[in-house]
Amino acid sequence: MSEKPAAETAYAKINLALHVRRRREDGYHEIETIFAFAEDGDKIEIDPAASSSLKIAGEFASVLAGEDAADNLVMRGGRALLESLDGGEMPGVSLTKVLPVAAGIGGGSADAAAVMRLLCTRAGVAFEDPRVDAVARGLGADVPACVVSRTVRGDGRGDDLIVLDAPELRGMPLLLVNPRVPLATGPVFKAWDGMDRGPLDHGAPLAAALAGRNDLEAPARMICPVIGDVVDLLGNQPGVVLARMSGSGATCFALFENEAARDAASADIARRHPGWWRFSSRLRA
Repeated sequence: MSEKPAAETAYAKINLALHVRRRREDGYHEIETIFAFAEDGDKIEIDPAASSSLKIAGEFASVLAGEDAADNLVMRGGRALLESLDGGEMPGVSLTKVLPVAAGIGGGSADAAAVMRLLCTRAGVAFEDPRVDAVARGLGADVPACVVSRTVRGDGRGDDLIVLDAPELRGMPLLLVNPRVPLATGPVFKAWDGMDRGPLDHGAPLAAALAGRNDLEAPARMICPVIGDVVDLLGNQPGVVLARMSGSGATCFALFENEAARDAASADIARRHPGWWRFSSRLRA
């Protein structure tokens, strides 16, 4: 097992579509979603020489400053995975937090998944190992998809995954925009009206997304009306292919025909709303 420091990207997660079908008896909701991932995100490094420590830097580090390191999802996920792989000491973790917290784009789930990938590589264990999947499911509904970090369909809680062939999405210019308003997942699901508006198509991912919707967008707008302003502004940009809220919000995304259109949109939004967070990337398929 290598004792060298190793680094990984915690890729930002986007829900291209998210259909909520019903509330389950276990408290979760039955959903159908298409997960896609940006080429960029938070940065994770593990260092075996700094045992069980967690250092957080970056623009959004202060949001996590008061959190007990032992309770951080990154550390809990790493320890749980090592236990499932028959032990081993948890290495030190450095997290550079460039993605906003409670924002609908993976956040802690993506960070925990990145640490799990690093630990799997270090131990020579495949990401597809059933033990990895079991730990990921125990951490949260988005974590299994974040471990895969490529275009997948999620059913059930969102953790029953089917990998999708999505050449039309590969490299597509992406712009994420957040009005710097944190939005917890629980209240958004609670505000969902309970209406089943139908299934998500099983066709090509982009076509299915374009024909789909995000059923959490309406309740999120009720709680945080500025989300509507973000989606409308993104949707009216030249060259936009799809504009929608991701997950339970408040981050919204737009896919563009080309990088020039994406960059022009980012500049326009910066002029109109200089306080909003913007993040330019491309989709990894």
